[in-house]
Amino acid sequence: MYELFKNLGAWLVAGEQWSGSDGIAHRLAEHLQYSLLATLIAAAIGLPIGLLIGHTGKGAFLAVNLASFGRALPTVGLVVLVFLAGGLSMLPVYVALVALAVPAIVTNTYAGMTAVDPDVKDAARGQGMRGHQVLLQVELPLALPLIMTGLRLALIQVVATATIAAYVSFGGLGRYVFDGLAQRDLVQVLGGAVLVAVVAVALDLALSGLQRFLFRHRTA
Repeated sequence: MYELFKNLGAWLVAGEQWSGSDGIAHRLAEHLQYSLLATLIAAAIGLPIGLLIGHTGKGAFLAVNLASFGRALPTVGLVVLVFLAGGLSMLPVYVALVALAVPAIVTNTYAGMTAVDPDVKDAARGQGMRGHQVLLQVELPLALPLIMTGLRLALIQVVATATIAAYVSFGGLGRYVFDGLAQRDLVQVLGGAVLVAVVAVALDLALSGLQRFLFRHRTA
């Protein structure tokens, strides 16, 4: 075991391991590109749905059950299914990652909207605000902490799962995992897994810190 971790350390710090199209820097950039784009697409889909459900109170059953759907989603199976239907491209990967991220965004956005005090919304309406004004000027600002939590959770899930891009012959940090398995190179497999874990933890800490900074003046 000591020898394995010694070799892993040597693999991670080797200069040649960080350069070129197969280097860690390039694979990390690919991984972040896949993850950020998928999360942005998921946000464009999930945020309006969560806001609409939370504002109108209609479709709450959908929002509550989307969380269970997200946990039960067979990501690799979805990649294979879309791959068979659409051929070799990044489409299957993005479909799977977006499908994974949308439930977390919808459920947390809905939770943030429903947590807004009804008296506050009634007071806004009493001042003559229309429905969309209440949504944008009252409900949305108050729901932002939970909405940001949903976006953070979605991004971390996507980062951890974006290794599947290598499953259909694309890049990212998953390339080390799948290539290492094919070559029976345990150090490379472990290196890829460690890199993904480090990126996910680093992003989680960074976004948590940003969230605390942005809402530091709000009381619990």
